Amino acid sequence: MRGSIQKKGKTYYAVLALNGKRKWVKGGPTRKDAQRVLAEKVNELNHGTYREVPKMTFEAFSAIWLQGHAEKNVKPSTIAGYKHILDKRLVPEFGPLLLSDISPIALQAYTAKRKHAFSERGRKEGQVPKVLKAISPKTVSNEVVLIKDVKHAYRWGYVKQNPAEHLDRPKLPKREIEILNPAECKLLLENSSGLYRTAFLTALLTGLRAGEMWALQWGDVDWNSKRIFVRRSVWKNEFQTPKSHYSIRQVDIPDDLLSELRKWKLACPISESDLMFPSQEGMITCHDNAVKRHFDPTLRKAGLRHVSFHSLRHTNASMRIQAGQNIKYMSTQMGHSSVKVTLDVYDHLFNDEDFNCCQQVTLLQSTFQSVRKPLEKPLPNIEKGARLASNPL
Repeated sequence: MRGSIQKKGKTYYAVLALNGKRKWVKGGPTRKDAQRVLAEKVNELNHGTYREVPKMTFEAFSAIWLQGHAEKNVKPSTIAGYKHILDKRLVPEFGPLLLSDISPIALQAYTAKRKHAFSERGRKEGQVPKVLKAISPKTVSNEVVLIKDVKHAYRWGYVKQNPAEHLDRPKLPKREIEILNPAECKLLLENSSGLYRTAFLTALLTGLRAGEMWALQWGDVDWNSKRIFVRRSVWKNEFQTPKSHYSIRQVDIPDDLLSELRKWKLACPISESDLMFPSQEGMITCHDNAVKRHFDPTLRKAGLRHVSFHSLRHTNASMRIQAGQNIKYMSTQMGHSSVKVTLDVYDHLFNDEDFNCCQQVTLLQSTFQSVRKPLEKPLPNIEKGARLASNPL
């Protein structure tokens, strides 16, 4: 046996003999803990699988992970979200700890604590008293997603086991989707004009995400095939790649929108990037400004309830479903990664009683009739053969 058990303070250690030197490996508060670790290390030495695990704190590893993985594989907007979670939550919680000392129990305890946490929110001190607001499950879920990426520490050899492998993500409640009905869509368009009327109409009839729409250039329109090519998105007034490779797509546009775009092209301000919906200065339109200065005021002017700009995309999905579009086609047009995503987001729109029962049964019946009718008509050759058989003369 190449090792022994030693105690320092209240902790027992497994001490290995490696190349004439002693290697201290932390066991635990009991002698049995150290014996278990020692047996494990000796077994690795005997089978030639033992390897040194470098000491690395969570804070140091997070910096390596951001530079070596995240910044090379995800969008700047996602990176900003990662950095916020690390700086505000994870580094203060786990920063000085060694990766090898972060256990699955500690991670699960953190997520449980966050599920029941409250944040203080308020305006400037003295104006509005701070109020306690429960942390949303989505916020906790985003933190868990980032924690689970500690798997790279395992892949890169900083830990021997991934402590976050079986970490549970909180269940997210189904979000209520806001949809404008046809009358409300009409009022929205009637109370808007110029660039924003065309932009609102484009969002309603294409289902583009806001960042995709503000990034459109006139070269993205194929007037002959009646399509818009989604090639880029906008984040903080800068172009970036779309949400995922599924978002890079061709969206078919109806004739009404095509006609409106032709008219708008003649009146559209000139911009350096040949933008379809540029700001007054010819730059990329700031989405927040467009919502605060144009979309929200238009809703108020039209006497409509307040909805988010993203509701225009949801409204488009609703219209597609009610029109009976093929679900695979709809998913591709919306830029979803799969049909499952489309169904997960809009499954409740398929629950309309008339749509599911009456319309679907009618479709089945009409389809069945079209299949049955040819079979009910005897083939000429069969009729002729039958007559010859009954009257061969």
